[in-house]
Amino acid sequence: MRVGIGYDVHRLTKERKLILGGVEIPHTMGLEGHSDADVLVHAVMDALLGAAALKDIGKHFPDTDPAYKGISSMKLLAHVGELLKDQGYVIENIDATVIAQRPKLRPYIEQMETNIAAVLEIADNQINVKATTEERLGFTGREEGISAQAVCSISGLYEASAPVFDSEKNCSHCSGCSKRKEL
Repeated sequence: MRVGIGYDVHRLTKERKLILGGVEIPHTMGLEGHSDADVLVHAVMDALLGAAALKDIGKHFPDTDPAYKGISSMKLLAHVGELLKDQGYVIENIDATVIAQRPKLRPYIEQMETNIAAVLEIADNQINVKATTEERLGFTGREEGISAQAVCSISGLYEASAPVFDSEKNCSHCSGCSKRKEL
């Protein structure tokens, strides 16, 4: 198993839409950036790339490349998912936190999770998104920006936690029965 962490931050501005987890959220301000500035998805991508030792999003999607100007971060996330598959990795789980004073994100979190899971072709219960404020402290508390953190675990295709079939016992050694082989 491999673990990765990701962090991203973008400044709030009046000229942009607020997009988090692929969801457009009604708000008076949006996030400034070269792409759609989806801090949640950027943190998730960096966590996944880091776990696979594939550098970071700046290497794969530089903000100096006009091809990524205004692009949906969900498209970039799909590319990261393909990179992991090409390297033989499967995603075990992702846990992420968005830090924003406003707006309240609770009504949008389930859709964020569904969007990310769909793009990465994982189950909804493999992604968890949370939101918190910083009690008006720091740049997020002053509503100057929004940040996000993510942690993930991935496994090589042959070390994944999926059941392994044992032809001698006709059993997959899942964790749910007494026949599970002790390692």
